Amino acid sequence: MASPFELLGGEPVVRQLVDRFYDLMDLEPAFKVLRALHPETLDGSRDKLHWFLCGWLGGPQLYVEKFGHPRLRARHLPYSIGIVERDQWMACMKQAMHESHIDEAMAERLAESFFGTADWMRNRGA
Repeated sequence: MASPFELLGGEPVVRQLVDRFYDLMDLEPAFKVLRALHPETLDGSRDKLHWFLCGWLGGPQLYVEKFGHPRLRARHLPYSIGIVERDQWMACMKQAMHESHIDEAMAERLAESFFGTADWMRNRGA
């Protein structure tokens, strides 16, 4: 059975998705709260999300090879993440998947998984 990584089209498609995600975050006023949590330049963030998603989707474990276990929650604790940040992250990723022409059924499946992780990343109530 093919992994989501393979079904999506591998590393080039994951890179395209990640790049669109960060382009939208940088350009769309609707994502300004989310954008404010990131460094001025997004190059490092783009690479880290790309490497992470490759492994998370069942492809090569690029992030783990470079940094070890992702420890997502621990790595995000310095940032104040609430419902607004979670929802902006999700809206940005859903738009990026749509604009990257990810198959609708796959996008829905990924959105469910992304939401679980995004909600788990919250470290404040509101």
